[in-house]
Amino acid sequence: MQLKAPAIVLAARPHGENAVILRALTEEAGLVAAYVAGGQGRRLRPVVIPGNAVEADIRARSASQLPFGKVELVTSRAPWLNEPLPAAAILWVTALTASTLPERNPYPSLYEALSGLLDAICHAPSARGWAPALLSYEVLLLRELGYGGLKPEAGDLSQTVAALRALAPALERYLLADRRGDAMAARTRLIERLARIA
Repeated sequence: MQLKAPAIVLAARPHGENAVILRALTEEAGLVAAYVAGGQGRRLRPVVIPGNAVEADIRARSASQLPFGKVELVTSRAPWLNEPLPAAAILWVTALTASTLPERNPYPSLYEALSGLLDAICHAPSARGWAPALLSYEVLLLRELGYGGLKPEAGDLSQTVAALRALAPALERYLLADRRGDAMAARTRLIERLARIA
């Protein structure tokens, strides 16, 4: 495997003293995992934050080997992780994507949609600007993984919150059946925060 492409960081788990196992979404290869040496270090720790856009260079000698990766920051989402609502949204969509997509299957529409959603979360003046995009992304994820259905209607923020609540059983049943506890708890907190401002 040899891949050099833009990617969205979905998760980075500590490995050993200084490295991380990075999970990132690319347009052409889908979800990829790689060993990033120095990922816990001072230089790379701010780069491997969920939601960040990076330029990834991923290489493996064989298909059975965990690839080695190098990453360079393109766009940082770190400033929005200090804001409770955007932080909850960024962490939810990256965790959802990381825990549901199979590795090395391309989903170009999901890559584009996630990139657009993260931009909306970071640049919209309020949650009213990105909550409908969050709903659309969750519906698209269900469809891309073969669990299509009708899209709940998004209108004003209270209607969007109701639609997000209506979509929860499908996410639990189809995408997060084995690991719904932590992920769905994050989603529940996000929707409660959205409901407060609706």
